[in-house]
Amino acid sequence: MASTVILIREHDGEMQVYLLKRSTRSAFFPGTYVFPGGRVETEDEASGLWKAHVDLDIEEISQRFGGSLTEEEALTYGVTAIRETFEEAGAFLAYRNEYTQENLDRAQNRRKLEELPKGWLNDLAVSEGWMLAFSKLARWAHWITPEGMPERYETRFFLAFMHPGQECNPDARETTHGIWVSPEKGLIGNLQGEVPLSPPTLVTLHELLQYSDMRDLKKEVQARTWGEALLPCMFNLPKGTLILVCDT
Repeated sequence: MASTVILIREHDGEMQVYLLKRSTRSAFFPGTYVFPGGRVETEDEASGLWKAHVDLDIEEISQRFGGSLTEEEALTYGVTAIRETFEEAGAFLAYRNEYTQENLDRAQNRRKLEELPKGWLNDLAVSEGWMLAFSKLARWAHWITPEGMPERYETRFFLAFMHPGQECNPDARETTHGIWVSPEKGLIGNLQGEVPLSPPTLVTLHELLQYSDMRDLKKEVQARTWGEALLPCMFNLPKGTLILVCDT
């Protein structure tokens, strides 16, 4: 199980997404640009704790993220999405009492100064009363890693609109570079070899091309479901690997 977050913002009248370049040492799409995300950790599955530290009740979570997921699974995927987005990109979809720059700055400074230990988000929720902003997440897609990859995951892709006052930056460990780019420019960069995209990122940017502005996209995510699972098929060729996206 894994979660990914498509971060969206509007900048100079242009809709942009945030992409991170994975380390060349990564076992999973090394050197390519992806959305922030990662696998579910044991701490993310502490449903008893998280039910009291998200800004939606369990019925609202089921309505917003259900479909093919149980309430418990939706809760776990959402916690992972928020944790990984902060760890990899520095954007924190959470708040303490309310969104204040002081609280956000303090959390982001901690990330810059140290490698966050396992369970850090659980500890922050319990000790300081932080709430995870599930209300900022929306369903986008369901991907399954192709057979033949070193590790395989069922991954839920969420979409979130960047909160004003926050900045993104790579963690300099798993990710080495970050860019805000429009879907069109990201795809052009991929064709030119300047912004190599992982297959799910490539497909997602193509999907985002159909939305002319933020208003259209916000309308789309209000009613969007997970849809059919996308299962890429991997073929080893003499000069490389070919990955095609297939429906399950």
